[in-house]
Amino acid sequence: MTFAVAAEIYDRFVGRYSYGLAEALAEAAGLTPESAVVDVGAGTGAGTRRLVELVGPERVAAVDPSEPFVEALKARFPGADVRLGRAEALPFDDDAFDAALAQLVVNFMADPEAGVAEMRRVTRPGGVVAACVWDYGGEMTLLRTFWDAAAALDPDAAGAVDERTGMRFGSRGELAELWRGAGLDEVEDGELVVSAEYEDFEDLWEPFTKGVGPAGGHAASLDPERQAALKAEYRRRLSVPDGPFRLSARGWYAVGKA
Repeated sequence: MTFAVAAEIYDRFVGRYSYGLAEALAEAAGLTPESAVVDVGAGTGAGTRRLVELVGPERVAAVDPSEPFVEALKARFPGADVRLGRAEALPFDDDAFDAALAQLVVNFMADPEAGVAEMRRVTRPGGVVAACVWDYGGEMTLLRTFWDAAAALDPDAAGAVDERTGMRFGSRGELAELWRGAGLDEVEDGELVVSAEYEDFEDLWEPFTKGVGPAGGHAASLDPERQAALKAEYRRRLSVPDGPFRLSARGWYAVGKA
């Protein structure tokens, strides 16, 4: 599994959903045009772009541990404070922001408890800490159906890396429990539903072959024959047309006060 890939590849993978997801998470967090916000695990910046539109680049900071992603962030948002770093050791002062948001990253943190504690540390008292993760085993169609297909063909190989069972916080309420454990107040949680458009199935499939994330890592690890079989089974299960189509995706979110 890797996120050390070209930004354009991630953008074509789950990055397609990031702008809409950022908009929904920002609304759940109650961001205003006056909010100073840090985007933790900002990735390639599809979600950061929405934050910049909402509050202006001078009020946005973004941090990510992937050097290619950080370079893309700096190029895309020259007015924002972009830094290389991990969620578990955020390179910002205490109480620096009105809000700290983490989109699709808490479940990838090496130490989620430490990461959320850091998000709380850099958020002023009374500020907002918010995050979301995919509903891997339910209504995140792209990934759930991929793992359905992979498990049908080779349950042993897929089972070792299947995000539906291997990822923490993929069920409703788990993020809220983490938030309360971090000492955050007035914790609320719920669902965020977004969608993405594809030109055709090849447009959807090609990023999987580049090894992005657990699903891409699994697809890229297969020999050509097994990869072709997975591709065919995946398409059969998605039952999408030859031309353009749209997929929906559900995520779970939690919001709390620092």
